[in-house]
Amino acid sequence: MELKTKIQAEDNQQDLLVTREFGLPLELLFKAYVEPDIVAQWMGTKVLKLENKRHGSWQFETTDPNGNKHGFNGTIHEFIPNRKITRTFEMEQTAFPVQLEFLEFEKLTDDTSRLTMHIVYKSVAVRDQMLQLPFAMGISMAHDRLQELVEKLK
Repeated sequence: MELKTKIQAEDNQQDLLVTREFGLPLELLFKAYVEPDIVAQWMGTKVLKLENKRHGSWQFETTDPNGNKHGFNGTIHEFIPNRKITRTFEMEQTAFPVQLEFLEFEKLTDDTSRLTMHIVYKSVAVRDQMLQLPFAMGISMAHDRLQELVEKLK
């Protein structure tokens, strides 16, 4: 099965590019990334904090099947409604260092839009280690849930 979310990872680079086209108007796609209730549903996480502004911060928490809690957090460096979010992303209690994410939202038509995520890792080795995880499948499945959920809000 071909994944709808595409991951581009060039050899010997410490970044990757994630792109996905959605059958959603730009405003709804952006809303799915900034409304805590919607984020919680498509990401399957608890949103503890989501300050959508320059110098804002965010904090999410998930619980695995064994009941263990896993935290994620970051700082929002740039926030331009319906266009751009620049943020850091940290997986708490792991060896993975903080990564930098540039999210760009683009209107394609009145009913379709594109998300482009440029993710920069501390090193090529860290980026490659991330790609060893089921990263591509996980983000594609999350984006599938986003599409299904937000489509109902149209």
